[in-house]
Amino acid sequence: MMKILKKMTLIQRIILGMCLGILLGLIVPNFSFIGILGELFVGALKAIAPLLVFMIVLSSIGKHKNGEKTHLKSIFILYLLGTFLAAVFAVFASYLFPIKVPLSNAPASHEKTKSVLAFLKPMILDIVQNPLKAIIEGHYLSILFWSTLMGVSARHIKKETKEIIHDFSGIMQSIIKTIIACAPLGILGLVFNSVSKIGIAALGQYLKLMALLGGTMLFVALVIYPLMIFIMLRKNPYPLTFFCLKESGVPAFFTRSSAANIPINLELAKQLGLNETSYSISIPLGSTINMGGAAITISIMSLTAAHTLNLNIHLLTAILLCIVSTLAACGASGIAGGSLLLIPLACSLFGIQNDIAMQMVGVGFIINVLQDSIETMLNSSSDLLFTATAEYAKTDKKISNLKLKTIEKSIYENKN
Repeated sequence: MMKILKKMTLIQRIILGMCLGILLGLIVPNFSFIGILGELFVGALKAIAPLLVFMIVLSSIGKHKNGEKTHLKSIFILYLLGTFLAAVFAVFASYLFPIKVPLSNAPASHEKTKSVLAFLKPMILDIVQNPLKAIIEGHYLSILFWSTLMGVSARHIKKETKEIIHDFSGIMQSIIKTIIACAPLGILGLVFNSVSKIGIAALGQYLKLMALLGGTMLFVALVIYPLMIFIMLRKNPYPLTFFCLKESGVPAFFTRSSAANIPINLELAKQLGLNETSYSISIPLGSTINMGGAAITISIMSLTAAHTLNLNIHLLTAILLCIVSTLAACGASGIAGGSLLLIPLACSLFGIQNDIAMQMVGVGFIINVLQDSIETMLNSSSDLLFTATAEYAKTDKKISNLKLKTIEKSIYENKN
């Protein structure tokens, strides 16, 4: 059995763990100790991911030398534009397929719609909170702010000190790779918990909402983002799109953490022959601000609450929601379920009371197994996609089907 497992790739072992989790959840649902595996896996990711992002960004910016050519400006624009377009299409999809969900104690009247400043003020203030607190609690915008500031300052320190920071960053990456290697057992526990507590049949109650969320995310991944790539490169975008979805998106689907997928994306960027000066900064940056999937979740879930309460949302308010969802998504945690906690913020834009908004968060956690997996797949794969696109557009590098197949074969050989 061990020989067979060693011959399998990580993705194949994860799929095996998922199947065993479903089987055990149906046969022995009372064996709750199995679910501890999932809790340990998620706990390990939550614990190390903030420190990982902090050290990688600090190390990457600290190593950057003045005059070195990067493509960060183009990558940053692609990140924000992609997130905004994802939010726009999510609003459009929600109007095209309005969905209502059962909510208890729905009020007859609602609070006054909040101003944009009242909505964004807490988020802006959180950016400058204590950096240690940000790392402990996983506030990624604050982590990004302080790590960038320290990284800029670190560019002027001694070379030996930079090497120590770089080595510590390598230690964090090594730790996260070890945790990801245990993903099959973690996935087994997570799936077991979902099946044993909720049951497969119970999940069907929210199938329509899950279908809308998942369908929107897949449309963005397979249509909106490739269209952006085509406009940038004027070439067939799908070889690169499918490569990123398969090599980066599939692991992210199962780990459900953009931050935990950083080492995988860094390795893939290296395999694609990208500029390390650019991708060593853009990949960790993308795990924080490139959140198209989170923008979709925030937009659709908040509009679903509005549809359920029979609220008439003005077009201008819907457009404002797109902007707010984009900014809020940038503050979503790089760990599983981060976007769900921002639903109350978006709901407050429509004057929806907090107790109703928290019920929508509860609905989100019911469908979280699939919703968050697809969301993370979209977020993390597009980190690599946009990083590669920006460089190919500036350097006119050619990437053919043959080259991708060669790289793909090489990566699988390394995994085995």
